[in-house]
Amino acid sequence: MKQKLLLLLCVTLITGCTQANNQNDMEKDSFKTRSGKSVTLTPIKHGSLEINYNGTVFEIDPVGQAVAPATDYAKMAKADFILVTHEHQDHFDKAAIEALTKDNTQLILNRRCFDMMGSGTVMANGDSLQLLPDVMLYAVAAYNTTPGHTQFHPKGRDNGFILQLDGLRIYIAGDTEDIPEMAQIRDIDIALMPCNQPYTMTPEQLHRAAAMVKPKVLYPYHFGNTDTEQMVEATKGMGIDVRLRSFK
Repeated sequence: MKQKLLLLLCVTLITGCTQANNQNDMEKDSFKTRSGKSVTLTPIKHGSLEINYNGTVFEIDPVGQAVAPATDYAKMAKADFILVTHEHQDHFDKAAIEALTKDNTQLILNRRCFDMMGSGTVMANGDSLQLLPDVMLYAVAAYNTTPGHTQFHPKGRDNGFILQLDGLRIYIAGDTEDIPEMAQIRDIDIALMPCNQPYTMTPEQLHRAAAMVKPKVLYPYHFGNTDTEQMVEATKGMGIDVRLRSFK
């Protein structure tokens, strides 16, 4: 009997791990644009997510094997646009990009990733690009400021992105600390902000970043082993809808 129970437990754990990699079982949050078009945000893991805007698929920092749990992007819908913030292996994965690419997929990345990939459209901090008649993309700064950490994400190299979908503005911060440039980011409906030291922000920095940007909805992401209760406490009482999802 004990052996059967143990076997059942093992099967349950294995099934759970498999389901974590099945996009159909992933958490999804739905939003509406100003004209009523649908936007679905699907957290995948760490810094990887999918945004579906009225049938147009955006994949952000897709990573397959380098970050657990492994994600089989070959089983997912092909992307219309792939955005990559920087070249670290937990954000840039050539195999995942290739698995998501169809004939007309547009890949958008920074210069370092372009050099490594050999294709795509380069954006630097301050650049903007009209992707569709009602879709704009803005590349913004993302870097470290803490002494001893600036080598991780040097100023000017990596991107954060603001994706504007029919007026709905989504800020994908990338790997960054609470940099002064955030004070210039306005009218954000949804923000994704990283919280894991030594590479990005502490919970206290997350509070300061959220206070500057003032998003309506905030997803702490790329948080690794950061205590989630600390992130919640740091953003408590700010009038922001803080949502914890599968972004470890």
